Amino acid sequence: MADPRPERWAAPRTTVVTGATGWLGRALVHRLVADPTRERLRLLAHSTAEAQALRASLAGRPGVEVMIGDIARAETAKRLVYGVGSDTDVLHAAGVIHPKKVRQFTEVNANGTRHVTEAAIDAGIRRMVHVSSNSPFGTNPHRDDTFRADEPFHPYLGYGRSKMMGEMAVAEAVAAGLDATIVRPPWFYGPFQPPRQTTFFRLVRAGKFPVIGKGDQRRSMVYVDNLVDGVLAAELTPTAKGNGYWIADARPYTVDEIVETVGRALVDEGFSVKPPTTRLPTLAARVAETTDRLLQGVGVYQQQLHVLGEMGHTIACDISRSVAELGWEPQVELYEGMRRSIRWCVEQGLEL
Repeated sequence: MADPRPERWAAPRTTVVTGATGWLGRALVHRLVADPTRERLRLLAHSTAEAQALRASLAGRPGVEVMIGDIARAETAKRLVYGVGSDTDVLHAAGVIHPKKVRQFTEVNANGTRHVTEAAIDAGIRRMVHVSSNSPFGTNPHRDDTFRADEPFHPYLGYGRSKMMGEMAVAEAVAAGLDATIVRPPWFYGPFQPPRQTTFFRLVRAGKFPVIGKGDQRRSMVYVDNLVDGVLAAELTPTAKGNGYWIADARPYTVDEIVETVGRALVDEGFSVKPPTTRLPTLAARVAETTDRLLQGVGVYQQQLHVLGEMGHTIACDISRSVAELGWEPQVELYEGMRRSIRWCVEQGLEL
């Protein structure tokens, strides 16, 4: 019987990772350093402190170079791929989700991506994988809708516009000859999580995570190891050139199911959990979203308002194209992924 899986390239001699100290970046690096076929890694950290921590965590692994720079500057992207040779792939995971100022969305997510594509073309790299988001496509128009493989742009506020501009920069670079592909993860979860995800666990444990309305909004989510698998499949599958792929768990979950599952995972990991008591009317999310829109219009970003406004919407995607064309399938569902996330928090000494 013929192997139904698509052809895969061998790993390149050099793998470049932007955003190497971010949530996804750390998960990617963790996987790459364990792969003996990844001969050379060039990793971008944003600050000296982040670079020092990354170097310390990778001490003893040969072939790793950690560079420092701001991807919003064209010079950083040029330095990052200088002299790497054509047997090189770039995994572009750098981005800002919750900035201090709205202008940072454009500086990092839009301009930064354009800098990386231009540098990649000049360097003649083999393939670039751009990590995008659901936000260039906004939210589903109703709760039964699911984003398909090819959707028109309908960006959600400043982050969505900046990620849309990043995708457009990649498309322009592909038209100019760059071999690139795009992965689009929704809300992800798992080890290496930032403080906001730990706060999510604390709120669920206290019964205070705000559920909007009936909690029947559907949300696609992706366990971070599933996402790493998807990024690497998009990197190494030749037929993926120029395409965009949703990378998510096998199915969307309702918000009520997410909260219930996280609570059950916490209990099964030995934590006490109070019943959920915080339900807000749909109007609360609409007010938060309207206020968020007004504030972003004058350049101000407020994370809590943004998250509350977005929680009133369904954001669900169809991964069938990714399964069919990349030969990728998500291996971990919500309950097991959340248990692994909780264990990681405990190992890190984080208070839940």
